[in-house]
Amino acid sequence: MSAENAVRSQLAESCLRHVGKGRFGAFSCGVPGRAAATVSPVALEVLHRAGMPIARLAPKGWDQFLAPSGTRIDIIVALDAETAHHHPPWPWQAHSAQWAYPPLLHTLAPVANRVQEAERTLHSLRHRIELVVTLHASGKLQRDDWQGIGDAPPPVALEHAPRPGPA
Repeated sequence: MSAENAVRSQLAESCLRHVGKGRFGAFSCGVPGRAAATVSPVALEVLHRAGMPIARLAPKGWDQFLAPSGTRIDIIVALDAETAHHHPPWPWQAHSAQWAYPPLLHTLAPVANRVQEAERTLHSLRHRIELVVTLHASGKLQRDDWQGIGDAPPPVALEHAPRPGPA
């Protein structure tokens, strides 16, 4: 979730749909009245490059999920530390986790830098989401486990110099 709901949560929604292959419902949402009118072109570009779905993405406020007839959500993952204290009481027993990422929409950085930062955010989200999907498939994921998923950075692949062959 984020205030503007145009970049980070759209990346997460698309990534969970892609990695989860239909095993999870994924919905992004932001602060009602502050949701963007459209998905950010930066998010669309980054998702397109990554081969992830963009067809059903749209900014929306969380108020549509609060209605008694709304979609029941089991896990709420907040992606914006600034809005975490604004979250409403949900009408069901949803668990929550905080995966804070820096804002990507309202920044003075040049567009190229925003795209790079969005790519880094997507990479990190994908790492966390792959862990969630793997743990869920193995039956080892508990609802409370989402909070710490992927807190440690993924291992970095180091390039090794080729070993000299026999002389």
